[in-house]
Amino acid sequence: MSEATPLFVVGLGLIGGSLVRAATGHRAVTGWSPSEETRAAAARDGVAVADSLDGLLSTAADRDGLVVLAAPTTAFPQLLARVNAMAPTVRLTDVGSVKAPVQELAERLAPRTRFIGGHPMAGTASSGWEAGSAELFRGAAWVTTLTEDSDLDVWAEVATLAIEAGSRVVPAEPEAHDRSVARVSHLPHLLALALAQVGAEGGPLDLALAASSFADGTRVAGTRPDLIRAMCEGNREALVSAMDDALGILGVARGSLASTGSLQRITAAGHQGRADFDSREAGLEPAELSGEDMVEQLLAVGSSGGHVVSVDRDADGGVVARAFVALED
Repeated sequence: MSEATPLFVVGLGLIGGSLVRAATGHRAVTGWSPSEETRAAAARDGVAVADSLDGLLSTAADRDGLVVLAAPTTAFPQLLARVNAMAPTVRLTDVGSVKAPVQELAERLAPRTRFIGGHPMAGTASSGWEAGSAELFRGAAWVTTLTEDSDLDVWAEVATLAIEAGSRVVPAEPEAHDRSVARVSHLPHLLALALAQVGAEGGPLDLALAASSFADGTRVAGTRPDLIRAMCEGNREALVSAMDDALGILGVARGSLASTGSLQRITAAGHQGRADFDSREAGLEPAELSGEDMVEQLLAVGSSGGHVVSVDRDADGGVVARAFVALED
């Protein structure tokens, strides 16, 4: 592919700060944070830091760069308004944990931007610039969302950025992404919070006896409450459905334990679920993707449990990709 597109990162917390570090060396990177302290810390670490959001966006427009919104999603309406004012046709992505609401916001508040939603499935319980690491995304899934109107050239830019950071690119429709992360990301945060509360309410002896199963199960409960709320409350409908499923499973298990003394059903099904997770890449086969129905091919990769590992151009400049996909029998 041609010379790497310059990157402009809005927000320098855990995810934005890690992205700046991971992208440095692959392309020119400029960052900005609303926090003067964070901007100073990033500058001390050698990052090119813009003095203002409008300045960063103006430069991104002039250089035809890729802008990444790495701030909390609650700030997106204000940020998108500035994008629309300063860089209305810029290439744009985000790293937010919900995708359908962000897609709608981008289409409504910055309708001429070339937007591809993104969500790296990586993080820690820590936050802020100092918590960031260039290795945070290595081996992680990085969702890139697609609709029938998506610009494949911008998708290729976002996918390349994710691959440079060491991630596996998983294409998905925005709504499908939100349903999935409700089950495998947002619900686990709520379960961790509930487990931490149950343990703490048991008293000092309970916490003194708590070992690795409690520590592992409550790790993400250490995340800042405002970040958990923004993530989970922004995906309310899908998360309520996932909570209903979890409560139903626990209700059946409670009834079985109380009436028969058996937990056979939940232990067998849960054990199999974990085995399915551990073998999730078994059976994936390499595939080359190209052609006019590229969006449909990419979405099929994600829905099959597969991922994209490289992006390039063909002789005519069209996007081609290499992927691993579960092939139909």
